Amino acid sequence: MSVRNEALVDHACLIVHGPDQQGVVAAITDLVSRHQGNIVSLDQYSSNPEGGDFFQRVVFHRDDLTAVMPEIESDLEKTLAPYGMQWQLSDQSAPKRMAILASTSDHCLLELLWRHRRGELPVTIPMVISNHTNVAEDVRTFGVPFFHVHSQGPDKTAAEAKILELLAGNVDFVVLARYMQIISEDFLDKVGVPVINIHHSFLPAFIGAAPYRKAAERGVKLIGATSHYVTKDLDEGPIIKQDVARVDHSMTAADLQARGAYVERAVLSRAVQWHAEDRVIRHGNHTIVF
Repeated sequence: MSVRNEALVDHACLIVHGPDQQGVVAAITDLVSRHQGNIVSLDQYSSNPEGGDFFQRVVFHRDDLTAVMPEIESDLEKTLAPYGMQWQLSDQSAPKRMAILASTSDHCLLELLWRHRRGELPVTIPMVISNHTNVAEDVRTFGVPFFHVHSQGPDKTAAEAKILELLAGNVDFVVLARYMQIISEDFLDKVGVPVINIHHSFLPAFIGAAPYRKAAERGVKLIGATSHYVTKDLDEGPIIKQDVARVDHSMTAADLQARGAYVERAVLSRAVQWHAEDRVIRHGNHTIVF
């Protein structure tokens, strides 16, 4: 059964990026106009107008959008090819399918489920997968299917194969909501969709295990969280969203962890929202977020 956001019916989002050059903005807006589209939002950025990179996000309304999408896509291909532009066109009324991977820590998982139930995240959640069962009952109270995939020891091959089997053809992106397992390069090659992670520190500081203990030992005055796309390089993927919270000398590692949980929840949910709304453009190891 299809799910639509009725408020965004007949709204399309066009993402364009490539070499900045004269005429590209006019070409895009003229294209929307000749297809009887009305632009309701337009954001753009150029790293340098002379030989830099150009990025644009355009949301436009067009009656009977679904029927004319193939025609618009064909025109985009012909119009933007001479400019060397990459583009993506999406129907804003069709929520992206988001799978969540979690472990024993539940604060980020429950935040995403709660925000989804409140209608704050434009996604559907076809499944939650965990290597533990302690969150199963909570997940099911939200009406979301729960799958337990056991993963233990250094060899994750069987577990990753099972997860890939569950995800195949069912999701548009994956969120690691404090999923405490290392994701292999082979998994990333095979999953075929973006994977978003939340890291419990303000990267690149305090990478690896026990960041709050390291932060407490260092006497930090700020702690933070980072949400980023997952790449084969651990915790080094393109950053989507970061935030911080002030702390002081009186706080223990447990105090920092408790306060950090609030930041993690907010950062991850915001990153998920931006990705689901097609606001994030990846460019090398950077992101442009409109």
